[in-house]
Amino acid sequence: MILHIEKEIIVIESRVSHSTRHFLFLQGPHGPFFGQLGAALQADGHAVFKVGFNRGDRFFWPRRLPYTPYRGDESGWAKALERLIKVNAITDIVIYGDARPLHAAAVTAAKAHGLKLHCFEEGYLRPFWATYERNGANGNSPLMALGIEKMRDILGDDAPRLAKTPAQWGPLWHHIFYGAVFHLNLLFPSKTYARYQPHRVVSVRQEFLAGLRAMATLPLHSINRRLATQRLFKRKDPYFLGLLQLGHDSSILSHSAFDTNKQFVDLCIKEFSRGASAPLRLVFKTHPLDDGRDKLDRHIRTTATRHNVADRVDFIQGGKLGALLDRATGAITINSTAAQQALWRGLPVRATGNSVFKKGQLVSRQPLAEFFKSPTPPDRESYLVYRAFLLQTSQVPGGYYTNEGRMALISRVVNMMLAEEDPYSSFIHRHVAKTTQK
Repeated sequence: MILHIEKEIIVIESRVSHSTRHFLFLQGPHGPFFGQLGAALQADGHAVFKVGFNRGDRFFWPRRLPYTPYRGDESGWAKALERLIKVNAITDIVIYGDARPLHAAAVTAAKAHGLKLHCFEEGYLRPFWATYERNGANGNSPLMALGIEKMRDILGDDAPRLAKTPAQWGPLWHHIFYGAVFHLNLLFPSKTYARYQPHRVVSVRQEFLAGLRAMATLPLHSINRRLATQRLFKRKDPYFLGLLQLGHDSSILSHSAFDTNKQFVDLCIKEFSRGASAPLRLVFKTHPLDDGRDKLDRHIRTTATRHNVADRVDFIQGGKLGALLDRATGAITINSTAAQQALWRGLPVRATGNSVFKKGQLVSRQPLAEFFKSPTPPDRESYLVYRAFLLQTSQVPGGYYTNEGRMALISRVVNMMLAEEDPYSSFIHRHVAKTTQK
């Protein structure tokens, strides 16, 4: 291959045969997943390229695979991407999440040039699965246009019975560790990436310190969480569970009317005070990776006091969700995929944002105060259809943050990426062919 050094980017001209696919990797989940996936595709005979925007991207990408540092700022990225696509005969772009600005430009470019856009996300049916889709994820997912009736028709008699959800791929500290390593790399000055700006509001230093603090305080949070949960269960009062998300979650910012978790909290407590009478309680549970930077516990106490329900509103920091949902009356969220675990248990769910599970047969459309007063449960058979459809299409066993999880995921997803059709279209066409043969 030949390197051309231009003003803002090193362009790699490939001499790989054009009979192979040419994959351009952008930003992936923290850790080695994208690098290991790229190595697997290269081993299968395809050309692999990586564009990095900071030291963290460079750190996790294998040294033996082609790597291009982007030296410009966000305003010049779309033009540089066009150059990369042309010079390297790119056929496929691989991203993790489609909402961050750098990836939004890739979505536009892929559509303009007819490229395959491979979108990875955290599993819609977490924690045992990861999500693989084409052309968009979350609120931009093809699932948004697929109704339950269509899924039922496609599945026919293939819908399996509901099975117990397996355990997650390893403890949470793997995820926290890779996030801390990524942000540690960004702390060091770099001439190459001097114009890089993170897509999150907080500074790199704050992200790194938050990661260290999260790891250091895990034992303390575990004790506080256990005590708070014990107090809740000892009361034996019915409660709704508020499923909070990370404040920088792109699903909140891009697929809801909220800008922050605090706005969601304000709405929930206000409507709870209007619609729920004692002894009903409202319990807010933070995301397992929440590091406390938004001080949600303080905000929840203040808001609950203002609405005269401070004695019926609780806060629980992170941790596993199962035991809390097992005793809950229902769940409220913006668009957290954690709601899938509530639906799996047959609990009423109210989602205030846009999400792939926001189907009429699954989530309540009641005004929030009415939901707190008398929640409408999901249709069980419809949820079985929905879950079965996802498990046979976009949900891939495995995870991003442990070696075992990555190996399980890569062993299946490479063939899905090389397939001509996306997971949903492929499954639908197989169904049509099967029906025609009968």
